[in-house]
Amino acid sequence: MSSDGRSVGRSTIQKAALAVGAVFLLVGILGFIPGITSGYETLGFAGHESEAMLLGVFQVSVLHNIVHLLFGAAGIALARSAAQSRNYLIVGGAIYLVLWLYGLLIGHDTPANFVPVNSADNWLHFVLGAGMIGLGVALSRGTARAGRTTAAR
Repeated sequence: MSSDGRSVGRSTIQKAALAVGAVFLLVGILGFIPGITSGYETLGFAGHESEAMLLGVFQVSVLHNIVHLLFGAAGIALARSAAQSRNYLIVGGAIYLVLWLYGLLIGHDTPANFVPVNSADNWLHFVLGAGMIGLGVALSRGTARAGRTTAAR
């Protein structure tokens, strides 16, 4: 606590947004590392033709990895305030739910699969979307109830 009675440091929702952002950043980096990404020699910029598989399971491309890097950087940047953290988690979660629906509706071997995604990606996107929204809602309620404030805004 500071001398004026305010909490210092990060709130729980800020820590959650920071952690989610850091994981996305790490996944984006790992997508460019041969060995961690199998079939690395087939890594394409975009499209379903990329046969590179992160951890041998999740289909990735250069575009997919860049999206992870940008999403991670956004999470880290927006973790500066509780309100921005909440928005990152809830809006980001909604984006991932839309991406999940997109992956379910398109043919995986068609040009519409430009991200690219496979079944494993689709269900991971669902879990990420629901989890991020859940964190954003649950942790913002806890922050409001406790009346926490942070010095970092």
